[in-house]
Amino acid sequence: MNLICLKPRLVGLAIAATIGLGLAGCVERRMLIRTNPPGAMAYVDDYPVGLTPTATSFTYYGTRRIRLVKDGYETETLFQPVSPPWYQIPPLDFVAENLVPGAIRDYHAFDYQLKPQMLVPADQVLNRAEQLRQQTHASAGTQPSALAPPGAPGFGPAPAGPLFPGPPAGPGPAAAPSPSSGPLPYPVEPPGGWQPRGE
Repeated sequence: MNLICLKPRLVGLAIAATIGLGLAGCVERRMLIRTNPPGAMAYVDDYPVGLTPTATSFTYYGTRRIRLVKDGYETETLFQPVSPPWYQIPPLDFVAENLVPGAIRDYHAFDYQLKPQMLVPADQVLNRAEQLRQQTHASAGTQPSALAPPGAPGFGPAPAGPLFPGPPAGPGPAAAPSPSSGPLPYPVEPPGGWQPRGE
């Protein structure tokens, strides 16, 4: 066989293969997440994807963990199944992704209704805390101590002065501490000032 006749055939096959690969299909998978009201931060499998309404691409089908967070509304965590279409079930998926020319778009839209956040009154929270405290002591076999009411001795208001007094304000030397006051938490300069030690 002549080598000169073989070269145009190889070139023709190479061009046909390149065109065939360029026209080969692919599947673009997208999911759209919408909430009512909009503006919730959406997380898919713990990755932030944006404020709703938002769309994101994905590669694999299956169950996705979707978390929706918005101020004033309860945080929702949902396990959303994302089912493949018929052309993505093996062995048809090979044909759809490699042999069908052009792109196939697989689009999933999910809508969620957010619930307003319930504010629990403080007295209900305190009652529930007291019940849990008593249950804990009952299971441990100990006696719970009585809670002191406000204004009881030892539970009064905080002292008006600072907890740790600082050095006296204003110009002039600091006054020497009286012997009855005890040690101070900061050094006080002696009346004659600091003197170097003789060696």
